[in-house]
Amino acid sequence: MLQTSPIDSVMRALADPTRRAVFERVARAQEINVAELTRASGVTQGAVSQHLKSLKLAGLVAERPQGRNVFYRARPEGLAPLFDWLSHYDVFWRDRFADLRTLLKEIDP
Repeated sequence: MLQTSPIDSVMRALADPTRRAVFERVARAQEINVAELTRASGVTQGAVSQHLKSLKLAGLVAERPQGRNVFYRARPEGLAPLFDWLSHYDVFWRDRFADLRTLLKEIDP
């Protein structure tokens, strides 16, 4: 069986627009439970729970049970594989911005 890498898990988790919206809401809140996430999401509680499960498996959220509720919070360190992957393209963008800076200086000295 093929093992998925952390970057694959993070990208797969964030590829779904609804899941990305759930993650953004969790990231904006200090902690939030499924009921609160469901209220303004336009999807069922079951769907929100499934999205949270995917985000948790990808390492993007952590949960804290309290009685009958489970509270979720974002794990910023879960985005590390994505940042590491993007850092490989840093040189590409840095060169492009340098070229743009040079061009802008030529246009408007």
